[in-house]
Amino acid sequence: MTTLSPENSISARRSASFILGLHPLVRTEAWKFLTGYYSWQSSQDERLTVDSTRRKNYKALCQMYEKIQPLLENLHRNFIETRNNIAYDIQKLYDKDPLGNILIDKKKLEKILLLSYVCNTQAEYQQGFHEMVMLFQLMVEHDHETFWLFQFFLQKTEHSCVINIGVGKNLDMLNNLINFLDPMFAEHLKGKGAGAVQSLFPWFCLCFQRAFKSFDDVWRLWEVLLTGKPCRNFQVLVAYSLLQMVSGQVLQESMTGDAILLACNNLIDLDADELISAACLVYAELIQKDVPQPLQDFFL
Repeated sequence: MTTLSPENSISARRSASFILGLHPLVRTEAWKFLTGYYSWQSSQDERLTVDSTRRKNYKALCQMYEKIQPLLENLHRNFIETRNNIAYDIQKLYDKDPLGNILIDKKKLEKILLLSYVCNTQAEYQQGFHEMVMLFQLMVEHDHETFWLFQFFLQKTEHSCVINIGVGKNLDMLNNLINFLDPMFAEHLKGKGAGAVQSLFPWFCLCFQRAFKSFDDVWRLWEVLLTGKPCRNFQVLVAYSLLQMVSGQVLQESMTGDAILLACNNLIDLDADELISAACLVYAELIQKDVPQPLQDFFL
C-alpha cells in the first residue's frame, strides 16, 4: 500500500489488488470490500451489522423460497427444467482435492444456485455458474456469504459473464478490437477462420476459469476485474491476449474456425499474472492510438 499515492486512500485500497495482488490469507475479507459486500469507509462495528443483516436477509430468502417452491413447480415449467439442470451440473462437479478430501458441500451449493435463479431475474441460471459459485464456497465459510458475494460479483462486473446480458457484447467488442489492432488476423477470421470468435463464449461465461492452473490464478484475475483497473471490461483485453497466443500459428497454418477453437481450448494451465500483464500491454497500446468511438465507450 505504501507504493500507492496517499492522496486518495479509498481509491488506493480499491486498486491494491490490481497493483500488488492479494495474499491468500487476506483474500476472504478483502473480497467483501472489492465486491461491495462491505463499504470501503465502514468501521468494524458497521461491518458486523452489515454481515448480520445479510445473514438475516439470506435466511428470509430461503424461507420465502420454501414457501413458493410448490407454486414454482406447478406453474413454471422452466423452474423444473432449471432445477434438473443444476442438479445434473453439480453431480458432474468433482468435489475432492488430490488427497481425496471433500472440498465442497454439493447440497448447499445446489440450494444457493436455486435461490440465485429464483431471486436474481437478471441472471438466469446457465451452465458454468455451478463452477463459479463453487469457488465462492471455497473462499468463505458461510452460505450467506457465498450467495451475496456471487450476486455482488455479477453486479460489479456488469453481468459480463451472463449470456443474455454481457457475453454477446463482449464477443462483438472482441471482434472490433481485433479489427482495430490486428487487421491481418481479422481478415483471416472473416474468411477461413469464420465463426471462431463467436465460439469463444465459454471464456466469458466462466470468466476464464478453465484457462488457469490453479484456483488462486482464477481469483487473481477476478480480483482485477472487480477493481475496474486499468479499465472497464478488462475481460475483453484478456480474451484478445489469449487469441494473440495462437494468432501466429493460425496464420501460418491457415487454420479453419474449428481448428482455431481447438487451439484456443488448449490454452490451459496459464499463469494469471502473465496473462494480466499481457492484457495490460494491450491496454497500453490501445490508449496510444486514435481509438474508434465504440471501443472508447466500452473501455475508456
